[in-house]
Amino acid sequence: MASQILAGKGFENVMNMAGGIKAWDNPVATGSEDQGLALFDGTESPENTLLIAYSLEAGLRDFYLSMAEKVQAMPVRDLFRKLSDIEIKHQDRLFEEYLLISGKKVDRESFDSQIAVTAVEGGLTTDEYIAMFKPDLESPGDVVSLAMSIEAQALDLYTRASE
Repeated sequence: MASQILAGKGFENVMNMAGGIKAWDNPVATGSEDQGLALFDGTESPENTLLIAYSLEAGLRDFYLSMAEKVQAMPVRDLFRKLSDIEIKHQDRLFEEYLLISGKKVDRESFDSQIAVTAVEGGLTTDEYIAMFKPDLESPGDVVSLAMSIEAQALDLYTRASE
């Protein structure tokens, strides 16, 4: 019904998802609608928003590095290290955007000194994520699934915070 209304209003490429969210058989973000939003009060400048995002990336990187030291399986250890490297790439991108948007000429060390890590991507602590998803941290599949879940939660948080 909704797809017919949208198509009738001139929207192109409208898709009808038979069954809606009840028929969806893939991962969804979990938690309450305000989960993680305490990190944002709605008055942040673009620069401050990037600082918050950067700190969340740093928190997740720290978690991955700490897990690399705790797990026994070498493939999982290597996976955690690889995931921590990916978070550095995310931080690199955020730092570049900060420089572009702010117009400031700040070095990376000074920028890093401005952040305070209180949570990881998606706005939860690592303990909260582990409790929520209950992964086997010695299983590469579970570790990848956890990482993807955290990234999905982050996307959901940033989308909600932008509204």
